[in-house]
Amino acid sequence: MPTRRTHFPPFVFATIAAAAVLACIGLTQSDDPAVAEPPSAPPVASAPAPAQSRPAVDAPGDFDGKRAFGHLEALCNLGPRPSGSAGMREQQKLIIEHMQSLGLEVQRQTFQTARDRRTGRPLPMTNLIVELNPAATERILLCAHYDTRPFPDRDPNRRLRSRGKFLGANDGASGTAALMELAEHLRGVGGNRGVDLVFFDGEEYVFSEFGTYFLGSTHFANQYADHPPTHRYVAAVLLDMIADKSLTIKFDGFSNRWSDSRPIVNEIWQTARDLGVWEFMRSEWPTAVRDDHLALHERGGIPAVDIIDFAYPDPQNSYWHTTADAPENCSAESLGKVGRVVLAWVRGRLNAPAEATP
Repeated sequence: MPTRRTHFPPFVFATIAAAAVLACIGLTQSDDPAVAEPPSAPPVASAPAPAQSRPAVDAPGDFDGKRAFGHLEALCNLGPRPSGSAGMREQQKLIIEHMQSLGLEVQRQTFQTARDRRTGRPLPMTNLIVELNPAATERILLCAHYDTRPFPDRDPNRRLRSRGKFLGANDGASGTAALMELAEHLRGVGGNRGVDLVFFDGEEYVFSEFGTYFLGSTHFANQYADHPPTHRYVAAVLLDMIADKSLTIKFDGFSNRWSDSRPIVNEIWQTARDLGVWEFMRSEWPTAVRDDHLALHERGGIPAVDIIDFAYPDPQNSYWHTTADAPENCSAESLGKVGRVVLAWVRGRLNAPAEATP
């Protein structure tokens, strides 16, 4: 997750991006993941031709923002959900039971790359994976982190920074809730492509400004790269912080710079335009956000896009990592807008011609 905005000249931006990638694949960072806004104009995704309408996959119903928001509230009702906690275990149970109610199986990808702060022992973490149309060898990866930060360490009340309750309604629950709702619409997909819904653990199991982030996505990407499966991911879309009442989704600088990911940015933002979801904005100065998509792209070699509103609720990101990140500061309407765009884009991709294997 990003933490601050820093202005860099263009000749050092590539160095910063490389450092971010090294950090996301397992090196300890000296600070929270950073955000860079270079002052010179980076390559901006060009407007593609209007998307052609394609038949809907599964039921024709649209993404239900109110139902997704109900999932968000149910997750937050469990309390804080950091890795290894009772709240995380209850959350895993809730997600698994939801998927099973839709007739879907959930795979657990368990790993240990961090230690329990209380005991010093290795801390088991678990990515949850749901395969839709598992026989398809070309797949789309939709993902979100579902752990919450252990404490609200940016809260205005300093006493709460190391002991307050952090619910992570936007930062954690919003992406998770969106995946739960997307499962309702995509569970019957067929054709030449499939979809994987992946919930990443350990995105921010850190207790200070120093820490290693993106543990779940890094493990997932390592497994994909080191033990190649029979399938291939043609695109990955990360959903993070997407329920802000004052929703603004701008290009992520990394996604827009990567030549294999930029066409996906084009497609998604054009889909938003076609649907009249103007909160997806084309930015002349994309902000480079260090997030789970870095490991997917740099370690896994997967074209990846981060859909994130990192201005919650204002350009200062005032609610981020504070006790104010609660359901009352989130919006079913915003969640619905992002969900409708992603669902429409996925449906189009599922019906597109198969891609040639590189």
